[in-house]
Amino acid sequence: MVAFYALAVYFAFRRWRKGRPQRRWVSRLEWAVYGVALIGAICILYAYYVEPYWPQVTHVSLHSSKLPPGSHLRIVHFADLHSDGKVRLEKRLPGIIRDQHPDLITFAGDTVVRREGVPLAQEVFSQLSAIAPTYVVLGNWDVDMAQKWNQSFQDPSFFSGTGVHNLSAQADSIQIRGIPLWIAGAATNQEYLLPSLLATAPPDQYSILVFHFPDEVETVQQDKIDLYLAGHTHCGQIDLPFYGALITYSKYDKKYERGLHAIGNSWIYVNCGIGLEGHPPRARFLARPEITVIDLSSESVK
Repeated sequence: MVAFYALAVYFAFRRWRKGRPQRRWVSRLEWAVYGVALIGAICILYAYYVEPYWPQVTHVSLHSSKLPPGSHLRIVHFADLHSDGKVRLEKRLPGIIRDQHPDLITFAGDTVVRREGVPLAQEVFSQLSAIAPTYVVLGNWDVDMAQKWNQSFQDPSFFSGTGVHNLSAQADSIQIRGIPLWIAGAATNQEYLLPSLLATAPPDQYSILVFHFPDEVETVQQDKIDLYLAGHTHCGQIDLPFYGALITYSKYDKKYERGLHAIGNSWIYVNCGIGLEGHPPRARFLARPEITVIDLSSESVK
């Protein structure tokens, strides 16, 4: 792309100096270069100034015989807030989630990338916990920030006082609208604790695992969990048409880059995230910020 812009500058300079091309193919090449440069500029502006501020709500329906007959439960799942102090979607996010009328909210980590982002993150999660029970885990950025700021994984500053449930290698048996659920989660560097944690899952309760990376999905006991909720990949953040993610930072590369996948007897959903990776390019292209709405119902519900 840099070469196209350099060539466009060269052709524009020639025209400014009134040096018009003598051959038709050179003239056609010149206008083709201008066209590619213009399209590229529009895509760059869109990626930096439009898509990061344009969230999408994705709806998924799942069924399970573990839920009581006729029951229905709505989960809103998201990941990768990456708050850095600059307001992008933080102010709008609680309202968008409230409009989905969730019974349960889950967040798969990567909350802040700078200390300046802590107040915004606290505001977001304080509002979310007032909407519905909110369960969160620490992502790789969260673990790094907590260690850098000498904070515990159980009570980092960005969750402190917000009312959320931070699952730090922990599990809870809960009831929502009379429906029993088992929900577990772990921080990014606690994946070695997942086998022993999942071994405690009651076989008769619908079980949910929240973990930042999708990378454990093929190694955890799939018969122990019904739904694995993850993030981290940003769905590539910069995607190509008909190809998708250029980079996912997952050991499975593009296999679980986004969306819903069946794994054995369980499901995994990989959310595209809300914010921007802490390192450049801080833009999104064909990977819009995502809020996932998962409707769970018993198999008898049509």
